[in-house]
Amino acid sequence: MSLPAPADRSAAPQRAADAIRPVLGDARPKIAIVLGSGLGDLAAALEDARTLSYADVPGFPVSSVAGHAGKISAGKLAGVDALLLQGRAHVYEGVDADAIKTPIRALKLLGVDRLLLTNAAGSFHPSSDEGSLVSICDHIAWAGWSPLAGPNDDAWGPRFVALTDAYDPAMRAELAAHAGRLGIALPEGVYAWYLGPNFETPAEIRALRALGADVVGMSTVPEVIVARHCGLRVAVLSAITNLAAGMRKDQHLSHDHTQRVAKLCATNLRRLVTAALPDLVRA
Repeated sequence: MSLPAPADRSAAPQRAADAIRPVLGDARPKIAIVLGSGLGDLAAALEDARTLSYADVPGFPVSSVAGHAGKISAGKLAGVDALLLQGRAHVYEGVDADAIKTPIRALKLLGVDRLLLTNAAGSFHPSSDEGSLVSICDHIAWAGWSPLAGPNDDAWGPRFVALTDAYDPAMRAELAAHAGRLGIALPEGVYAWYLGPNFETPAEIRALRALGADVVGMSTVPEVIVARHCGLRVAVLSAITNLAAGMRKDQHLSHDHTQRVAKLCATNLRRLVTAALPDLVRA
C-alpha cells in the first residue's frame, strides 16, 4: 500500500512523525518493536540509541501503567535499523481511538512496514511455564471494540479491512525457525483481548477456552487492527506471566506479579528478537 497523499493525511500522525524524524538521523528503519509490560529491557541492546519521550511527541499517549516507560528509541539492533517503543496506551486507561491510531500511523509515515508487538499474557494451558513465550497466530476481540469504529479515513485504508492473515505467516515462520535453532520453545496460540483493567473471572476464562483462545491479555489487538488497516505486516510475541484466573487455586493475580515474571522472559525475548531481526525485515 502506498502512503497517503500529504493533503489526505490526518494531522495527528503527521505531527507525530515530524517530531520523531530528527531522532532517526540517517537511519531508515523498516521495522518497529513495541515493548509491553516489563519487557522494556530489550531497549538496552539498541546500539547508537537516540531516545525521545512520548510526552514530546504530539498525539502519543503517556501511559499511566507501571512497566511502560513511554519512550521511543531509534538505533541499530542486530545490525538492523529499528524503532523501539517502550510502552503503549491501553483502552482501559480511558484513551480514545486516536491514541491507538496515531503512533501506528506515524510509524507508517516514517517508512516502517513491519511491526513486532510484545505483551505480557496469561495462559490457558496448565503446562505453560511462567516466563515462556508464545507466538500469536490469531485473536479473539473479546472486548468488543475496534479503533476503526466511526468515520473511515480512506487515505489510510478501506472501510472493511480483512484480518484473515493479520499475524503475518512469513514473519511467524522466521520467529519459529530462529527459536528452534536457539532451543527456545515457541508454540503458536490465539490471543484473547480482554478490556481490563480488572482481571478476568474464572467463568470468563472457561468461556474463552471453549472459544479456542490460548492466552489472554489487555492490549495488542487494537494495534494489530490499526496496523493491518494501513498495510503494516505484524507479528506478536506474548510473554507468559501467569496461568489465567481460576486455573490455579493458590495464584493471586496482580500487575506486580506480571511485571516480575515478564522480566524472566526478557533474556529469551532478547535472544530471539536479535537473532531473528535481520530475517524479519526480509521476510
